[in-house]
Parts: sequence; structure tokens; C-alpha cells
Amino acid sequence: QVQLVESGGGLVQPGGSLRLSCAASRSIFSIHAMGWYRQAPGKQRELVATIISGGVRNYTNSVKGRFTISRDNAKNTVYLQMNNLKPEDTAVYYCNARLGPRPTAPDYWGQGTQVTVSS
Repeated sequence: QVQLVESGGGLVQPGGSLRLSCAASRSIFSIHAMGWYRQAPGKQRELVATIISGGVRNYTNSVKGRFTISRDNAKNTVYLQMNNLKPEDTAVYYCNARLGPRPTAPDYWGQGTQVTVSS
């Protein structure tokens, strides 16, 4: 098992930046994939970015060039650097840990952190 705690959300103006952090309760070195998802009001949860244990990163098209996902295995923490934020980025952001490469592998979620982009 792994527990995940997100932090770093808040209110920011359009064009601003935030860095989200996801602290894990155990070593993330052997965790296959860490990711960030988001859910806006009235919408389904969607993938934002993932980073695989080998370092491969994937992003949803709407955040490419603006968001960067990274992992610090020594600190058991995953980050999401968000630049040039837009109102449509407003959502609750959730951290996810998937223990294996198969879709049926166990995965765990944090409690979420609110990001609001508004002037």
C-alpha cells in the first residue's frame, strides 16, 4: 500500500504558476507510474500527466508545453509544475500511484488539492 498527500494548490491569476507536490508514504523508486489527474465541476476525472519509473513522461494535449511532471525518488515525492495557467485548468488535482504496468495493477489516490485560476 501507499498513501499519497497532495499540496500546493490555491488561487492564481491567469498566466500564473503553481507547483503541486505529492508526498508518498513509502519509497516510490519501485512504483511503476506516478501521475496527476484532475476533475473539474461536472466533468469526469481526466489524466493530466504521468511519469514512468524509467523516466518517460506523458501529457494530455491541453497542458503540453505548460506543465512539467517530475519525480524525486530520494524524497518520495512527485511534482507538477504548472506554468501559464488558464481558467480551464481550474479543477481538483489528484495524485495517483500505479504499482505495476498492467491496467489491473493496484493503484492509489490522494485526497486532491484545489487549483483555481481566476482574475
